[in-house]
Amino acid sequence: MFSLSLLSQALRAVHLGNMLSLIKLQRVFTVHQVPKAFHEDSIISGYRHPRSSATDCVLSLFQLTNETLNVWTHFLPTWYFLWKLMTVLLMEDAWYDAYTWPLLVFLFSCCVYPLASSCAHTFSTMSTRARHICYFFDYGALSLYSLGSAISYSAYVFPDAWVNSTFHAYYIPAAVLNTILSTSMACYSRLGIPFLQYKLDIDERFSESQSQRLSKVLRILAFAYPYLFDNIPLFYRLFLCVGEGCTDNEANSIHVTHTLLAFLTAFLFATHLPERLAPGCFDYIGHSHQLFHVCAIIGTHFQMKAIEADMVLRQSQLLVTAPPITFNNTVGSALVCVCISLGIICLYSLPLLYGSSETHTTRTEGKKCKH
Repeated sequence: MFSLSLLSQALRAVHLGNMLSLIKLQRVFTVHQVPKAFHEDSIISGYRHPRSSATDCVLSLFQLTNETLNVWTHFLPTWYFLWKLMTVLLMEDAWYDAYTWPLLVFLFSCCVYPLASSCAHTFSTMSTRARHICYFFDYGALSLYSLGSAISYSAYVFPDAWVNSTFHAYYIPAAVLNTILSTSMACYSRLGIPFLQYKLDIDERFSESQSQRLSKVLRILAFAYPYLFDNIPLFYRLFLCVGEGCTDNEANSIHVTHTLLAFLTAFLFATHLPERLAPGCFDYIGHSHQLFHVCAIIGTHFQMKAIEADMVLRQSQLLVTAPPITFNNTVGSALVCVCISLGIICLYSLPLLYGSSETHTTRTEGKKCKH
């Protein structure tokens, strides 16, 4: 019996060894070994092969590269926000209570944007074309999150003095327009106008219009403007409003916390600190994009808590004084933006999917990574 037990353990060990041998660690490269389109500011090493298969991309999540923590810092929180969404759906009879619909839209956007981000970081090294398409979807998801914030702010966060004002009446339509413009500008910042500025000369366009600084500025503006617009009522409530109608309650301190985290997030994204101070020292752990992800998720958590607090504390008042919450100004607006944003992403992606120089790009990238 003892020998049979040892034999059984030995066979299991061999089987486990065979399974582990199938999982091969992917080789990582330096910035000089990958095409320019894959370069990250002040990140010197830890790059994956620019022609990785989908399987290679997934397996790379279990080894340390300069993208590993970018993926996990957004993939894991996705499940937290999904749990919050399902809790509201299953426990608060949300389908029949219109007052909860803005919260549902917001929570849905909180699930979509980290999931899209983690997928973009995972599969962006399948090819140069795939990299651009992945980030187009990432930008669309961020724009949807901006709209989700605006819809919930309109329902729960507007200061009493502005409820039912002219600005309140046009707030959601303007937020819808901002979402569409944000997706368009962010996608434009990568390659320019589809079919006009990139098609046959697509290889030359892969370096982001030869002006990475301009691309970066456009991308920051694409998301900063909707954020600032969405937060006009909140900024007024927290920092400018005096006297009656200012909505001074327990949620205000939570709003201040997530606002500070939002500005810290934007600072990290714009400055590339700390890696810009010490290139190569933060390639795998601690670079700005990882910190940007962490601050964004923590900020979103506090934003959710503040919205939930306002929703509960102001319910009796808002149900009487605020404009009625309808399908059109909640779920309907979100669906319209999803459809239009997907159309924009398809428009920007078509030249990449049906361009004429994929073969040339493949040869160039493969050759460069052999040295």
